[in-house]
Amino acid sequence: MLKRHVLIFCVLFSVLFSENVFAQDPEFTQFYANPLYLNPAFAGTARCPRINLNYRNQWPAISGTYVTYSASYDQHFDAIGGGLGLLVMNDKAGRGTLTTTNVALMYSYQLNVTREFSMKFGFQAGFFQKSIDWSKLTFGDMIDERRGFVYNTNEVPGQSSKSNVDLSVGMLGYSKRYFFGAAVHHLTQPDEGLIGPSKLPMKITAHAGAVLPIGDKNNQTTISPNVLFQKQQDFQQLNLGVYVNKGSIVGGLWYRNQDSFIALIGLTQNHFKIGYSYDVTVSKLTNATAGSHELSFSIQFECRPKKKKFRTVSCPSF
Repeated sequence: MLKRHVLIFCVLFSVLFSENVFAQDPEFTQFYANPLYLNPAFAGTARCPRINLNYRNQWPAISGTYVTYSASYDQHFDAIGGGLGLLVMNDKAGRGTLTTTNVALMYSYQLNVTREFSMKFGFQAGFFQKSIDWSKLTFGDMIDERRGFVYNTNEVPGQSSKSNVDLSVGMLGYSKRYFFGAAVHHLTQPDEGLIGPSKLPMKITAHAGAVLPIGDKNNQTTISPNVLFQKQQDFQQLNLGVYVNKGSIVGGLWYRNQDSFIALIGLTQNHFKIGYSYDVTVSKLTNATAGSHELSFSIQFECRPKKKKFRTVSCPSF
């Protein structure tokens, strides 16, 4: 038990006090089930009002688990030639020791380049607050060699929260069968430090895929190969995946950076989608993490008949 407390202390100490450690954004592995988080250019791509709800529990077997919630709303408006979106996210690390809340508004402009190809350009303005519960932290001067953490600390707590504005951009190109996009989050690298300045590094995302029919026209089966790359500071991640959609059932498998496999199953109906995915860890943490669990739920509302031609993105549901 003492070894576990010491390990947790070392991790928290490095995160909070080292000038060489930078934050990394939370991630959802059902990438397209949370499109506004992936790329602000996705705002309004379904045309009619859409609500997405997401939940992720990462490494539940490790003390100090990471739990992330997300909710978003987006819709296309002909009057402004594009879509509007709202994204709210809450991330808890270390069983609520470190909490981050984000609220972001986004606008995406749609440009129909040809009869078959369209582009969208998105801009996102957000606000975040990062807070820490100092009462849940443990420090080295609290340790007794035999009895563990029994003393009061002499460490002086820093500020309990930090807020700032955050800006991001994105683009998306798509036709009936293929799509590609890119996004840059944290353009101004806002300060999120609770003890001295600490810039939030830019996150660069690039993604592409295709939706290919299998069999004849009466067969509703499609296969969708995908690739997604993300880079934030020194962290890089390459994801390779494929979805198979037959009727209302969707199955998918992703491979991520020699770290994990992601298996998912989803159900799509006319107005809602629900999905579950599980990250199978294949790194040295295999036996200690219990993987990661993720749930998604989406509601697609009906809206007035379109007055002019509108091309939606044929990207995967999850």
